[in-house]
Amino acid sequence: MPIPGDAFGNDSAEILRVWIVNGGMHVSLQQGFDDPRMWGIAFVDMARHVARVYEREGVMTEAEALDSIKSLFDAEWNHMTDAGRTGLARQ
Repeated sequence: MPIPGDAFGNDSAEILRVWIVNGGMHVSLQQGFDDPRMWGIAFVDMARHVARVYEREGVMTEAEALDSIKSLFDAEWNHMTDAGRTGLARQ
C-alpha cells in the first residue's frame, strides 16, 4: 500500500497494518495514542474512508456502507465471533 503523501517529511508514525490471511484478519499495531479513546476516532475515520471507497467504486452509497459497517461492528461488539490473540510479531 502506498504511504499517504502527507506522511512524508512530517512528524508521523505508522500505527496500524491489516492483512487478510486465509480469510482471517491479521494486524500489526502499536499503541499510537496516549489516550485509548482516540482509537474510537481513528476507527470512525477509517470507516468513513472505507465507505467512500465503496461509493467511488459504485458498490453502494457512502451512507449505505457506513450503516453496513456500523451494523456488523455493533453485532461483533455484542457477540464476538473470534477474540483472536495478541502477541509479538516476527521482526
